[in-house]
Amino acid sequence: MEQESTYKIGIIGAGPAGCFCAYFLQDKFDVTLFDFGSPLRTILPTGGGRCNLAHAEYDFRELAKNYPRGEKFLYSIFSRFSTADTIDIFNRLGIETYTQDDLRIFPTSNSAKEVREKLLNALKKTTFKKERALRINKNPLTIVTDNGSYKFDKIVIALGGHAGYDCAKFLGHNIIAPKPALTALKTAENLKSLAGISVRNVRAEGFQDDILFTHEGVTGPLIYKISSIKARENFPYKLNLDLCEEINLQELMNKNPHKTIKNLLAEFIPKNLAEYILQNPDKKCHLIDGKTRDEILNKLHNFTITVISPAKGGEVVTSGGVDLNEINPKTMESKLEKGVYFCGEVINVDGFCGGYNLQNCWSTAYVAAMGITQASGN
Repeated sequence: MEQESTYKIGIIGAGPAGCFCAYFLQDKFDVTLFDFGSPLRTILPTGGGRCNLAHAEYDFRELAKNYPRGEKFLYSIFSRFSTADTIDIFNRLGIETYTQDDLRIFPTSNSAKEVREKLLNALKKTTFKKERALRINKNPLTIVTDNGSYKFDKIVIALGGHAGYDCAKFLGHNIIAPKPALTALKTAENLKSLAGISVRNVRAEGFQDDILFTHEGVTGPLIYKISSIKARENFPYKLNLDLCEEINLQELMNKNPHKTIKNLLAEFIPKNLAEYILQNPDKKCHLIDGKTRDEILNKLHNFTITVISPAKGGEVVTSGGVDLNEINPKTMESKLEKGVYFCGEVINVDGFCGGYNLQNCWSTAYVAAMGITQASGN
């Protein structure tokens, strides 16, 4: 018992991963959480304020497929702490959940604020220090902050962004350069006339989902997925959008000879979009020749845009972080510095929208906590 009370764990970052890790450690160790901001502040905007806790995929291999960076690394992690385990822990915290038709899991309160309050309430044995971590010194392991220095037996880096990267860099870790993922995209084409128009079930890059045109380009669930898949690609790049289901345009024109072509296409895509892609939107269907028909079909199924950059302010998560080759996935311990562990967004793992990025936080936090527990002999 004496070892348990004196064994000190320092966690940098009081976000979802850091707080979850502290939850699993605080009963056995002396745990201190460092963050210069309010604990769990980053959870408040998640899920549009409702907090999309997880995604209802219970096969760990299928779950891992939703991470463009880190799929194989996550196999052992998700096999040890799954979606079911996430729901179980939150139920223990007094947070009941429900699953939407799209398999996103939310608290029944639909309140990220409630999730924050209940998780923080469960951390009464954890010490919080509102200090900015500057670096980690070795021998002995020490967290140096803007207000002092603190020695620990084990240290967890759970802080995303440059502050977390800097701490890892100081220990010699390679950082995969961060780039925006899950973001709206800016296009070379002027799409302002389409701003506010949404199109359902668009297909591109092997995915099918909705898009929304903006003053700068495109956004929406499909665009988030594509921006994530292509986060490491160089700009500019071309993107071909299939805007609607397969249609027999000639047959439809034959049946509606006196209808304008824009009104015919408006049965499949928004009328404003139809006007945008047509050279003569008010032309009657019986006047459309074969060449023009094929051109229209090509625009419907190969609507090409040129992506030149992420849209400003549209970044949801970051692709990049601590190189996974330098982390043991069975314990989340650094392969370069014994006694230092990682969890959450600081590592080079990012998932699609739908609760996947929070699941990365919950699962890696648990594995890091168990790695520390086993290493300490508890």
